[in-house]
Amino acid sequence: MKKRIVIWGIFLAMLVPSKHLAQAQEMQQLLLNIEKLAQFKQILQDMKKGYVILNGGYNTIKDLSQGNFSLHQTFMDGLMQVSPNVRKYKRIGEIANYQMLLVKEYKGALRRFKSSSLFDDKEMRYIEKVYANLFKQSLRNLDELTTVITANKLRMSDDERLESIDRIYADMQDKLVFLRNFNANTSVLTIQRSKEYNDVNALRDLYKVIN
Repeated sequence: MKKRIVIWGIFLAMLVPSKHLAQAQEMQQLLLNIEKLAQFKQILQDMKKGYVILNGGYNTIKDLSQGNFSLHQTFMDGLMQVSPNVRKYKRIGEIANYQMLLVKEYKGALRRFKSSSLFDDKEMRYIEKVYANLFKQSLRNLDELTTVITANKLRMSDDERLESIDRIYADMQDKLVFLRNFNANTSVLTIQRSKEYNDVNALRDLYKVIN
């Protein structure tokens, strides 16, 4: 009996450390699992932060790009408009006045040259062609001017519109100067031919008197 008790005692003595060892191993594994879980949780949190940052950055870039586009579109739309400074530019009226003078002066000169009977048909066709080309070019200038000062026609800044108006003004001025020089030279020719015609008639009259 005592022998059995001793054996059981030895067995229990051997079993107790093994049990403690097993529990220690389980605790160590549990701690490792908890650590891994914490690491995994941290990884998820870091991934979430990265997504939030990435998504926020994307939205920021998107908003900025849309903002820049809206700003650009607003600027471009503004270029389609015509400001009061352009519409009230004094040279617009001066261009229109040049056009009226050009038409008035070439029509008056054409009537005089026709009524003088000092130019043959070929010469009159040439004179009429000069006036027709000049008038056609002046109409193109007016068309361009209308486009420049009309909203939603061209994308131009105020400075560009004013520069275009100045160019049209200078061109109309040149056309009027050319017309007046042409009329003046043709008028001189008219006077010369009229004098020659009068001289011929005077000689004829004198010849008749002598005879």
